[in-house]
This record gives sequence, structure tokens and C-alpha cells, in this order.
Amino acid sequence: MATTLPRLNVVLEPGVYRMIQRMSKKEGLSMSLIARDLLREALLIYEDAYWAKEAEARECTFTKSKALSHRQVWHS
Repeated sequence: MATTLPRLNVVLEPGVYRMIQRMSKKEGLSMSLIARDLLREALLIYEDAYWAKEAEARECTFTKSKALSHRQVWHS
């Protein structure tokens, strides 16, 4: 089956490989699909951590006197 999706070769420790292999058998999915889903989940967690850090940095510079109201933002 031909695909236009990019591919990635990854070298795994034996324990990680076995865990993905077990998950694959349990879920009835290919190891590639399991690995893809795990990478997606990891990237979401990474992204959430990034934005939480950015929000924390912005929170330090927030001043209520300069903030826009809901009406100013959504009804202008």
C-alpha cells in the first residue's frame, strides 16, 4: 500500500520496543500506529507545558489597569 505520508525510522531500547509490541497486540493495531499515537500524545503534552510556561511568564507582566474588558475584545 503506497502512501504519501512522511516516514521516520527510530531506534528503540528493547524494553520500549516490547512495550509497543504488547500494546499493538492488545489493541489489534500495527506497531507503527501505536508509536504514531504515542508520539502525538507526547507532543500534545510538550505543547501544553510550553504554553503553560508562556502563560506564567505573561502573568508576571499582567496589570489589570492595562487589560481589556470582555466587551472591548469581543464587541469592537
